[in-house]
Amino acid sequence: MDTTTLAAFLAVDLLLVFTPGADWAYAIAAGLRDRSVVSAVAGLITGYVGYTLLAVAGLAVLVASSATLLTALTVAGAGYLVWLGCNVLRQPAVLTAGEEPVGASRRQVMLKGIGISGLNPKALLLYLSLFPQFIHPATGWPVAVQTGVLGTLHMTACAVVYLGVGVLARTVLKTRPSAARAVTRVSGVMMIAIGGFLLAEQLA
Repeated sequence: MDTTTLAAFLAVDLLLVFTPGADWAYAIAAGLRDRSVVSAVAGLITGYVGYTLLAVAGLAVLVASSATLLTALTVAGAGYLVWLGCNVLRQPAVLTAGEEPVGASRRQVMLKGIGISGLNPKALLLYLSLFPQFIHPATGWPVAVQTGVLGTLHMTACAVVYLGVGVLARTVLKTRPSAARAVTRVSGVMMIAIGGFLLAEQLA
């Protein structure tokens, strides 16, 4: 894989990672409730390890070979983003959805993070619809290796962004309820806008 391909993937991936969703909500909730942000993020990233292994096993290549399947997954992902954005706007208190019971251990926080990312449809669609576009068998690198590299880049980007989000929530939003509400509303609008753009692009 060349640096141009990796840079292009990272640019698109970061744009998606910066899009608020279930992972953001959990990272923010961990920060707002004085839970361990590191444990929460470690759980989220561990959930992505499973998707990376599935992609390395060949699912990403399978999707890349079927234009119809790729389109269907993209439309499904866009619809999911719109649905999630509408829910955020209807229920601004979504940032509290990740609240843990008093006395929850770091292990419990991590396990819930694994469940949130591991069962997140957005994550599955990301791996199956985005990765194939940056995998080029003709480059000489084994497809499994290319997929593993992309998965590692994605998990690293997630770790950095989610840690930043959690720490920011702990230091800023916790003492500013109005700012926290504003963040949820902006998040909802962003998800609806991105989902709408993807739907329009696929249906055009």
